[in-house]
Formats: sequence, C-alpha cells, structure tokens
Amino acid sequence: MKIAGLQLDIAWESPQRNYQRIEPWIATAKAAGARLLLLPEMYACGFSMHTDTVSEPEDGPSTAFIVDQARAHGLWLGGSVPAVPAGSDKPFNTFVLAGPQGQLHRYRKIHPFTFADEHLHYGAGDQLVTVDVEGVRFTLFVCYDLRFADEMWGVARDTDCYLFVANWPERRRHHWTALLQARAIENQAYVVGVNRVGEGGGIAYSGDSRIIDPWGEVVASAAGQETLLLAEIDPSVVADARERFPVLRDRRG
Repeated sequence: MKIAGLQLDIAWESPQRNYQRIEPWIATAKAAGARLLLLPEMYACGFSMHTDTVSEPEDGPSTAFIVDQARAHGLWLGGSVPAVPAGSDKPFNTFVLAGPQGQLHRYRKIHPFTFADEHLHYGAGDQLVTVDVEGVRFTLFVCYDLRFADEMWGVARDTDCYLFVANWPERRRHHWTALLQARAIENQAYVVGVNRVGEGGGIAYSGDSRIIDPWGEVVASAAGQETLLLAEIDPSVVADARERFPVLRDRRG
C-alpha cells in the first residue's frame, strides 16, 4: 500500500481556510497512488486551547470534511479534530480515520499534554484503536502519545504500522525524530509521523515528518515547508523482520 502524509502549515483557528487549502493536496496524493493520506494533529485549527472557539460536535464540519473527502477521492483519510462526544462537557483530541465507503474510526488521545494545559481543556481517551485497512493493520496515536512506549508495546503484535499525527514544536524536534525511530525499531513496525510546519499560537513548528520502516530506516522525510511524503507500506516486510530477528517473542508481557 502506498501511504502519504501532508506536512501542512495550518492556518490558526481557521477551519474553512484549511479545508480549502487541503483539498488540492488530497487530489495530488490520490493521483500519486496513495491509498491512505494522513493530515496533522488538529489539522483544521491548530493545537488551540480555545475550546470555546474551535470545538465541534463529534460529527461536526472537520470530521465531515474527512469523511466526505475520503469518499469523494476514493481513499482513506485521517487527522485529528477537537470533537465533543454526545453527553460530554469537554472535547477530545480525536484522531478520525475515514474510508472510501464511509467507514469511520475514532481514537481519542489518551495522553493530554499537561505541559500545555491540554488536560484542562480536553478529555482523555481510554481505548487504543487498531484498524485493518486493505490488509495493513494501523494503530492510531496523537502527538504526545509518542513518549509512552508501553502503549505501543502492548499492541505491537497486532500492528504493522503506527500512525502519529502531531503538532510537535520545533524546540523539541530532536525528541520527535528520535522517538519515532525508536518506536519503529523496538516494535519492528512501520512508523508514520506527520507534523505541521509554520507558526501557530506563537509556537514554531519545523515538521520533520517521517515514514520509517521496521528496521528503523527512514524511507521518506521532510522539514521546514509544506510537502507531501509518499512511501510504500508492506506488511510482509514487518512479518519478515519479526521472523528474522524475533525481538517481540522475547518481550515479556
């Protein structure tokens, strides 16, 4: 499967502007043969704590955009949105993954970023989500989750590729790149990390998006500007790596 990641300069708290700017990129990814395209965390508004302004119902416009574009372009599309579930008094930073036939999966970020007070404005999820997309098993994560290796370990045997959508600041860029590579190596799985670029809410972002194979080799990367990353994801490569070098068999628990 060919997978794509859009390293985007998100217009701050401006969903309509972001929808308009993203749609041509989706067409480009489709034309390049991508079966799945990943957008950054909070792709429509940036990593904003102004939840009174940016929050939406769970089936609000930013989720609807993902669902409609996936169907219109005939591919899988994912990114996170500030979604308020029915009966909740807080939004959740929710990774939405939609398919070409209207399939819809949601993962609510389980580790709010307390350093930025995310926990004061957003709820915390409590369930990991793995989705089989055309024979590739993807497990969904959001940004800060990357620091918690045990979550990835727990689902490694059922995962071919970890997907991370992020707004990871430039000042900690080396943490981002090092941890993405470590997660691929220790779990013998593909890792796709899609980060934003530009400035949002007074914070600079350098992108440093990556697609990394199960041996820890970087097969696609970009930094500093808007661009589309493309790479092939092959579950047989995951199976082969785990058979030839059986780290997961030796992992306790």
